[in-house]
Amino acid sequence: MARKPARGAKKTRPAAKAKPDYENIKVSRRRGACMIQFDRPDKLNAISPEMADEIIDALTAAEMDRRVIAVILCGDDRAFCAGADLSAMPTDPSLRFDQYRERFNVTPGRQLYRTLCFYTKPVISAVEGYCLGGGFELALWGDFIVSGEGGSFGLPEVARGLIPGGGGTQNLPRLIGPALAKELIWTARRIPATEAREFRIVNHVVPKGEALKKAQEIVETMARNGPLGLMMSKQAINRGIDQSRFNGFLGEGDLFHMLYFSEDRTEGLKAFAERRPAKFKGQ
Repeated sequence: MARKPARGAKKTRPAAKAKPDYENIKVSRRRGACMIQFDRPDKLNAISPEMADEIIDALTAAEMDRRVIAVILCGDDRAFCAGADLSAMPTDPSLRFDQYRERFNVTPGRQLYRTLCFYTKPVISAVEGYCLGGGFELALWGDFIVSGEGGSFGLPEVARGLIPGGGGTQNLPRLIGPALAKELIWTARRIPATEAREFRIVNHVVPKGEALKKAQEIVETMARNGPLGLMMSKQAINRGIDQSRFNGFLGEGDLFHMLYFSEDRTEGLKAFAERRPAKFKGQ
């Protein structure tokens, strides 16, 4: 039987996990932002199963780290992400039904989209260059997109006899309406960042090379606010968007009142009364 620690004994913290050695992404942090940079430049940052696994691991670590206010997904100057790595897709006909079974709970790319679907912290996609196919779908699973002037967006799957399979047929119509979404998908047309902003696919278009800087500035502004408020407002919006306004309003009320039990709410109101910046803890 394990011995209980002596009364008054000092508790020891578990050893910190070693920083993972990723091969397909780079992870850095700055003023509340966790930057996950795709790092397969020879493949235009196309998503391989190994890369998807690494992104999921980095997202999970950032979600459970209270120092992280928001996640920024980014690539390099040439490409945010050119889509799925088609060379990594199996072609053995005998495996077709196994692929059907594994697509939700086994395939890393699908698990990545699912992770982003239920992610509780803000996710900003900072786009430079190509943002195509599965890469565009990945950006759409985030909360909004900031693009450099050289950003190029499109879903070219029909040109290869496919359809978007990472949420593109669901997220894009909800964002810009079904008519425009159908046109973009059916023509496989690429659109520049300025046109993407007109369609409200992109929130901001900045000079080429400055998308990451703009995303970081937005996160710095978010960092002044309560992280629980960010989390609950994201939940209210994402849950309510496919419900009736009445049911969405009810859900919003539940999330609003949950914050009555938080220390951050007490601190926020006290700071307002004392005319000082609040010191939020995320609890």
